[in-house]
Amino acid sequence: MTRLFKLRNTIQPYPWGSRTAIADLLGKPSPSGHPEAELWMGAHPKASSQVWFQGRWQSLHDLIRKDPLPLVGQTVLDLCGPQLPFLFKVLAVEQPLSIQAHPSKELAIEGFARENTEGIALSAPHRNYRDDQHKPECVCAITPFQALCGFRKPQDIFGLLGPVWPADQRGDLDGLKNSSGNGALRSFFVNLMTLEKNRRVDLVQEVVAASKAIVKKHIVYRWIVTLNDAFPEDVGVLSPALLHLIELQPGQALFLPAGRPHAYLQGVAIELMANSDNVLRGGLTSKHIDTAELLRVLDFSPSPLQVLEPQAAGALELIYTSQADEFQLSVLNPQIDHIFDSGRRPLTPEVLLCIEGQVNFQWEGNAKGLEVHKGESVFVPAEVNRYAIHGQATLYRAGVNAKRIGI
Repeated sequence: MTRLFKLRNTIQPYPWGSRTAIADLLGKPSPSGHPEAELWMGAHPKASSQVWFQGRWQSLHDLIRKDPLPLVGQTVLDLCGPQLPFLFKVLAVEQPLSIQAHPSKELAIEGFARENTEGIALSAPHRNYRDDQHKPECVCAITPFQALCGFRKPQDIFGLLGPVWPADQRGDLDGLKNSSGNGALRSFFVNLMTLEKNRRVDLVQEVVAASKAIVKKHIVYRWIVTLNDAFPEDVGVLSPALLHLIELQPGQALFLPAGRPHAYLQGVAIELMANSDNVLRGGLTSKHIDTAELLRVLDFSPSPLQVLEPQAAGALELIYTSQADEFQLSVLNPQIDHIFDSGRRPLTPEVLLCIEGQVNFQWEGNAKGLEVHKGESVFVPAEVNRYAIHGQATLYRAGVNAKRIGI
């Protein structure tokens, strides 16, 4: 299949989504009639993109399953079998997402098999593992993007919670004061998540009330109050004191490995991840929370927040460092007088999304090319060994991590 395909993609209407961001990107009526949270570009069976092939729209997931070699290439087949190894998204966050973490590959394989054996339907709301894949991810801000990511140091958590923590429960908190490892942090978090419900609700109410009194002293207290407005008495409202709070500026990114707790609070971003839908939630949600499974998955290591700045790879491309084999994110900026040439590509698939401008993709054996406008996306099969982009635009490109897998 030595040609490029435009994609027809699914919009996920989750209630935390925006009524304007994705609609504006796609040139649709704005505001939309309901929240639009995620635009999925890829071949995940839950919501595969479609391509126009043999005179009709067909699922990219199904086409890859039927004839994988020309679409994903031998390298990807060896890496992860007959599937697209990554899932590409636009996130439009109007309301905070749940506190969550994703499993390692080993835990995903074990959990998926276990829930299958238990007879839990893939669509069941209490299912934790919907596939057997891990889900490292990279999120890159298009607008200012606020997020929580990774545990703070125990002493920092103590310093933030100390002024608002109930005096009669100081014993739970004091263990963090002089701790430098993750043992005290794990113990504190396990105790918090496993408190009897009425005690947990009372605790959250007292912390929120105390935060309101000092809301101007630190942004953490403002977010505790804001999250409680959206999710009253949910233990997740304490997360701004437990996790790093950050606002990414456009072009900045985060890489999230397995087990790292995180939540996205507000803004629009590109998200690229391994091709999985496995999520373990810990709060700020009405969805299923499996505390025991979450605690198995979580990485309690306090870690400094590492913001990714893209690195130049030639005059027209910026690349974000990825620790995952399955994906690599980059930004292409072809100009009217500077054509982007992919050069001789490894035989692996790509997806490109245009977020600004208009371009024409050209490749060997195609005289007309493929016109792509703002909001449109393109699938590049593995067997297309080279393409050029004419015009002026900003495009995000998802591909496999060629350097890590040695191609």
